[in-house]
Amino acid sequence: MDNRVFRRFLVPMRLFALTALVMIAFAANSVLNRMAVHDAGWGPAATGFVRLASGALVLLALAIRAKGTAGLRLPPAILGAGVATLSLYIFGFSIASGLIDAGVGALTLFAMVQITMFAGALWTREAISLWRWIGAGLAFAGLAVLLLPASGGTHIDPRGFALMALAGVGWGLYSLNGRRAGAPLVATALNFALAAALALIWMLGADDWGKGASWGWAPALLSGAVTSGMGYALWYRVLPQIPASLAAIAQLSVPLIAALGGALLLAEIPSARFWLAATLVIGGIALSLRRAP
Repeated sequence: MDNRVFRRFLVPMRLFALTALVMIAFAANSVLNRMAVHDAGWGPAATGFVRLASGALVLLALAIRAKGTAGLRLPPAILGAGVATLSLYIFGFSIASGLIDAGVGALTLFAMVQITMFAGALWTREAISLWRWIGAGLAFAGLAVLLLPASGGTHIDPRGFALMALAGVGWGLYSLNGRRAGAPLVATALNFALAAALALIWMLGADDWGKGASWGWAPALLSGAVTSGMGYALWYRVLPQIPASLAAIAQLSVPLIAALGGALLLAEIPSARFWLAATLVIGGIALSLRRAP
């Protein structure tokens, strides 16, 4: 095979593999946090702190290698908003992970991210196509389906759902704020480092350090250093090489991967209601990506 033909084949396959790896990392966050808080019995504040602190160490090392210590700068307004919204996400996500299944949590999170970013577009008076209106409506309908009265023994904890929805709002606002950051890797490293300091205060106030089984360290550290820290860093490497629409569509796989991981590792079998809600949410996000004719 000609070397040029081989390279044309190899580069897209490598990019696809890296993108798939990032999506698995994002979905693994739901499963790993569920393992630490629910299965190992760790406190949500302790889990959130370990995740942020270990992620910050990895991200700071990568940012310093790329930009040097002099490059670790960010406008105060952007940094403050990033730390606040990231902390909101970690707070809701960490507590909710102990209350609802991994797949349901990921679905709720991504639906609320979609709705929050849609609201942000309205706030900034961005031109919104009919497809985005329809997509946001379907995503909202998917969340409504998740909250329907339970049947067949299936129940979703309303507090867990509300907290994961709050986490989705936090992540959506964090994503909107990230558009203003010129150096996303540096911004994420600084956001993680300062949010870890806030999580330390939360943990000391909640007094939940040292609770649960000792093996809870493993999923908490993996979620921070690998699936968050290295996962985000890899995502920033992949993003410039793929269209924005493809990047958004790729993330539609995350709730489904999380549901599969929950079924395999946590024996959390998704209900028929979950699949109906997933169809509405993922279909809604996909429709919102369509360009206006």
